[in-house]
Parts: sequence; C-alpha cells; structure tokens
Amino acid sequence: MLRVSIRPVLALVAATLFPAANLHADEPSLPAYNADIAQTSISGISSGAFMAVQFGVAWSSVIVGVGAIAGGPFDCSEGSGATALSTCMGGQPAPDLPELIRHTDAWRRSGDIDDTGNIAGQRIYLFSGYNDKVVARGVSNSLQAFYAHYLPSDRRSNLFYQTAIGAGHAQVTLAYGGRCADNGGEYIDRCGYDQAGIILQHIYGTLSPRNDGALTGHVIAFSQAAFTAGRKPVDDSLDDKGFAYVPAVCVAQEPCRVHIALHGCLQSYGNIGEDFVRHSGYNEWADSNHIIVLYPQIQANGITQLGITNPQACWDWWGYLDANPTVSPSYLLKSGRQISAIKAMLDHLTSGAGSPAPPIAAISASPQLLAPDASDTAIDLVWSAVPAATSYDVFRAAPGDPAFGQIGATAGLSFADAGLKPSSLYRYKVRASSAAGAGAFSAEVAKSTRPKVPPCDEPGSCAVR
Repeated sequence: MLRVSIRPVLALVAATLFPAANLHADEPSLPAYNADIAQTSISGISSGAFMAVQFGVAWSSVIVGVGAIAGGPFDCSEGSGATALSTCMGGQPAPDLPELIRHTDAWRRSGDIDDTGNIAGQRIYLFSGYNDKVVARGVSNSLQAFYAHYLPSDRRSNLFYQTAIGAGHAQVTLAYGGRCADNGGEYIDRCGYDQAGIILQHIYGTLSPRNDGALTGHVIAFSQAAFTAGRKPVDDSLDDKGFAYVPAVCVAQEPCRVHIALHGCLQSYGNIGEDFVRHSGYNEWADSNHIIVLYPQIQANGITQLGITNPQACWDWWGYLDANPTVSPSYLLKSGRQISAIKAMLDHLTSGAGSPAPPIAAISASPQLLAPDASDTAIDLVWSAVPAATSYDVFRAAPGDPAFGQIGATAGLSFADAGLKPSSLYRYKVRASSAAGAGAFSAEVAKSTRPKVPPCDEPGSCAVR
C-alpha cells in the first residue's frame, strides 16, 4: 500500500497511464463551524500516518493528539525516495534517529515548525500489526523512540503503542473490510478491534458510546481548490474534492472539535470511492461526541511539473513536490504544499468558533474510568474530565495484590501504563486533584493484558489471536 515511486524514465508512459484529473467544479465550498482549533487531532494510515506525524510536529501548537498506524518518524526519508523505500518501509538500514532529531530541532529554531515542546502535551497512539508486511516493525519502533525523545519522563504515559493485534497493513475496524491479516484490497481489515474509537478516546478521554444506528449527520463533499494557494489541486497531488463528516449538532453550530483522518496510498476517493470516508470507523464516534471528521483527499499523479510521479495517491512524505527535497525540503514543514492545504482547510472549518472549548462527554464529581485497549505489555486508561481539576492521580493494583499504589499523575484524560506482564489482570482507579485537594476516586476498572505475541517471521501468514 505504502509504495514510493521515483522519477520515471519515460514521461510519455506515465502521462498516458495517469491523465489529467477529472474536475469537480460543482463541488460546494467547505462550511465553517463552531469548532475550537486548539482541540484538533489527527491520525493516518501508512503514507497518511507519515503525514499525520509531519502535520502533528509542524503544527504542534494546535494538535492535541496524533494517531499513526504503520508510520515512521518525522523526516524519516530525509527527502529521498530510495530511503523511503529502504529505511522507512523495510527498516534497513534503520532510521538515523539522532540525525532526524537534529534536523527537527533546527527547523524548530528557524520557525519552520512549531516549538517541539508542544509535543510533550500531545496524546500519541501508535500501531503496528504483527502481520504487516509493508512497513517493518522497526520503523514503528523508531517512531516510538522519536516521540519518547520529546516526551519528558513524567509524560511517557501520553504514548500508547499497540503491537499485539494480528492486523496486516491496514486501517483496523470492528467488522468492515478484508481479513485481519490481509495486506491488500482496500487496506481496511476487520479484526474485531475498534481502532478509530481507541484513538479518539486516547486523545480526548472517555467519550459517549459510538452511534451504531442511523447517524444524525452527513458526509459532505467540498472543493479542495480553495485551499491550494491559487494552484490547481492536481499540482499538489490533491483531488479536486475532499470530504468531511459533520454531526447534526455541529451543523446546528453547537461547540465541536475536529479530527483529521488521512487515508493511505491506494485508499483515496479515486481508488476506493468513499469507502475510507464511510467505513474507517470514525464517523460513528464523531456522531455522538461533537466531533467533525475532516477527510482530505490525495489523487494519483503521472508526470508533475517536477517530473515526479505519485501513481498510488500517497501523501507527500518523501518530497515528491519539492524541487530538491534532500537539500531544501519543505514538504514536511509548515510551508509544505499539502501541509499548508490541510491547515487552510482546518482554519476555515474552525473559523466559526464562538466558544472557548468543546463540550465534555461526561461530568461528575469523580472521573469515569475506562480501559479501552491493552497490548501484551501495556494497558490504556481513559477517563472523563472533572470540573476545576488540574491533574489526575492514577493508581494501580498489581496481579494478586489487593493494595493500590500511585503510578503517576497527568494533566490529561488518558494514561498508558507500560512495562506490564502478558496475560495478567491489573486493577486501576483515578482521582482528580486541584488546589483544593484530591477528589473522590473513580470506580475500579480491571483489565488484562493480551497474551505474549510469538515472533512473526512471515507477516501476512501468522495466526491472528
């Protein structure tokens, strides 16, 4: 799915295979809503995961959380298509993390990206299916290490890394798509795993249950041409139209927030129609939680003005839109064409904001605690906000131990408890703290880690557990 194309030898062949895009002149403009840009989150699969990381670093001042499914570290390709194929997909050689961090810090100093200190406040969800034969586990491990560098020791619980699901290279859902271990088709796999809901809850805390009935809102199509700084969308390898899911309460201008969901290669509207937009799992959660989901769209390109191809509709994470990406890259900075377009969409979408904050899913004197996910070595905890709370204290009881002990404190609404034993039951409770003191504990929640996953030497063929 995440396949990188280098400059073609025969321009005529590419131009024949990928003719000019169909125009959607009748697509309406993107509406503006009462959404707080400071509560925006982003996620992506494959090339969309690389772009989600790029956007989340470049615009960390407005991104509160990032979900990266089969992605790699910021600047992984260093502007090279060959490096993208070898290092950032196959993991050989491994990404040069110290070099990537040096580049990132230099761009922060120059103002080409936001202050990297903002990353410490983001909630991060990473995923690598053990049947993924497109992006090697080591690449996702490097992404974890990249984020760990920017997360202080007392913020490491902001990051949850799921590696114990038998998915192939895919967006993972409860019941839609191909077989769980598949690495093809629409790259949406049914694994009985609610990935979209887990991502949104890790970022925003406990949410109202997903709406599995008739949705209140609608998928809308809009013209992306207004967001490409006067260029044709095709010049930025963008489709002429993008999509958004807008719940009825957001149409009514109630306070909402935005999640940006980025498809992977071969998942664009031109490849699979609206299937990613309608079946990736986000809309059901968005509908009941005042969340607008923005689905920008890439389109396949033949020859561009730079002589570069993007035949599989991938997001630009190796510099195919830059004249000299290894020396003077912009594709991963605020000034990048696709990053600028997404940011312009977000700015417009949230330009109707009239309230300082979105609604809270549930309010009570004590947090409402859930444990929506577990790997073989970690458990993800989320809870509802408590008014006036300045932080939340997290307590755990180890297997077979009746006593609880505090394991951390956080200002956010999620906590990833890592370093646990496989196939073990842990108990948790959380309380809110403020200048007035500690509040009441939540009800206890028990959660077991998954069994230890055996080595998967041939991804795509390993048993799904």
